[in-house]
Amino acid sequence: MGLEIERKFLIDIDKVGNLENGYAIKQGYIQTKDKTVVRVRVKDKEAFLTIKGKNIGATRLEYEYIIPLNDANEMLEKLCAKPIIDKTRYLVKHKNHTWEIDIFHKENDGLIVAEVELKSEDETLELPEWTVKEVTDESKYYNSSLLKNPFSKWD
Repeated sequence: MGLEIERKFLIDIDKVGNLENGYAIKQGYIQTKDKTVVRVRVKDKEAFLTIKGKNIGATRLEYEYIIPLNDANEMLEKLCAKPIIDKTRYLVKHKNHTWEIDIFHKENDGLIVAEVELKSEDETLELPEWTVKEVTDESKYYNSSLLKNPFSKWD
């Protein structure tokens, strides 16, 4: 069984320093009936199909599979709800963790979120000085929620 334990934070990008080696991500979501998420992601020239279960705190089931790039692009175009999430991801090391900083584009331009994966929910995490607010439990920050309510439409 695959588990994802992840915490999510808003950050002060000016305190992060120089971000290097970012890579483009385009991802879409195939509609489901419950809180399950089926995601199609293209990361540079790699493609993945990911199935995620309902969040329980910072934990949820997660299964991810490499798929052919052409299949992923066709799924993004023909099967996924619009708009497609478009962002640039940067990996930043802090203490014993690698943080993923996502800078969103298009309908979500201006939104910047950092995520960190943990081995357990009670794992000690030393927050970088650039974290501002934890938003792990705020569903509006989920990528799948940004489809229905993009950042550009928030008050």
